[in-house]
Amino acid sequence: MRVLLATYGSRGDVEPLVALAGRLRALGVQVRMCTPPDEEFTARLGGLGIEVVPIGPPMGELMRRKTPPSAEEFSRYRTELVDAQFALLPAAAEGCAVLVAAGLAQVAARSVAEAAGIGYVYVSYAAVNLPSPHHAPPPRSGWPAPAEADNETLWDLDARNVDAEYRETLNRHRSTLGLPPVTNVRDHVYSDRPWLAADPALGPWPETPGLDVVQTGAFTTPDDRPLPADLVTFLDAGTPPVYVGFGSIRPSADIGHRTVEAIRAQGRRVLVSRGWADLDVLDGHDDSFAIGEVNHQRLFAHVAAVVHHGGAGTTLAAARAGAPQVVVALQLADNPYWASRVAETGIGASFDGPPPSAELLSLAFKRVLSPETRTRATALAVQVRTDGAKAAAERLLALRW
Repeated sequence: MRVLLATYGSRGDVEPLVALAGRLRALGVQVRMCTPPDEEFTARLGGLGIEVVPIGPPMGELMRRKTPPSAEEFSRYRTELVDAQFALLPAAAEGCAVLVAAGLAQVAARSVAEAAGIGYVYVSYAAVNLPSPHHAPPPRSGWPAPAEADNETLWDLDARNVDAEYRETLNRHRSTLGLPPVTNVRDHVYSDRPWLAADPALGPWPETPGLDVVQTGAFTTPDDRPLPADLVTFLDAGTPPVYVGFGSIRPSADIGHRTVEAIRAQGRRVLVSRGWADLDVLDGHDDSFAIGEVNHQRLFAHVAAVVHHGGAGTTLAAARAGAPQVVVALQLADNPYWASRVAETGIGASFDGPPPSAELLSLAFKRVLSPETRTRATALAVQVRTDGAKAAAERLLALRW
């Protein structure tokens, strides 16, 4: 059996499918995977023996831009990505029994699977991405923020916006494949039974009539890589530091410096992850240390708290380690959702509006670095599952496409 996995985005979009690929291969399944063409992804997959099909422009170029693309640039970018998917996915799907697509950017995937007569599974990494009256839709890059309204109205508007962006392009390609037109692009991509690859304790699915969601648990891979020797030396030289990192996101110009100073004001050491934005906020003091790519699963067990942007992977890794969190979320994708989950579970503090002031950061760190918050974070950690990718792989095989 061969399975095609497809996603497009930053590392947080790719790594969960890498975990699923590993579990599938352990069960004797051949795996082919479509990702952005960034060398970070293609080299990692190639090193794992996974066949790679690069699709779309490099994601790193988009994420490292100092100014975000305009609405017009985003629209053109999305159309070109859909065209590229229809050009390359059919060949990638040859010989596969099922196509597993992660993320709304995979607009072509279900149509390609339909034309090829193979199975199709849509995967979301956060409950907020799926329609429910219990939450509003996530912010979508390049589209204006909607006016205040009830959640069902906002989801209807979201569907219309997705249609306006994609329906003409999608149906043009479907016509070429001899397929009937689609009237609701978003729900077509999501399907009637999407899978939710999020941990039930951290990001549960609220039961919603009309949508049969299968919550598998988050897709993660055990990471046994040792920490770099110089990082270990820094960790051993004093009290546990506070980690600061924003992943693939470029934060506002001063939020990094403001965060570091707020941590120091609490008498804590600082560990800064440069990330894709190449965060440079340190001044050479011996109470701070800068790192590149390291094993978060191992590192977060040695920090006092984790400051981050609200990415699903970082939120999960910190929760599994029992590390309190401070989320400084951009109004982007699922970042505000994970910020809200950190606050609601009591394992940290969150900001999902304008960049917080030094005073607000100081108050947040006082609360997050308290014994009470650490106790709640430790209690949640034992509830977080580690078998999501295994459960999904076994379920995929049991469906017998």
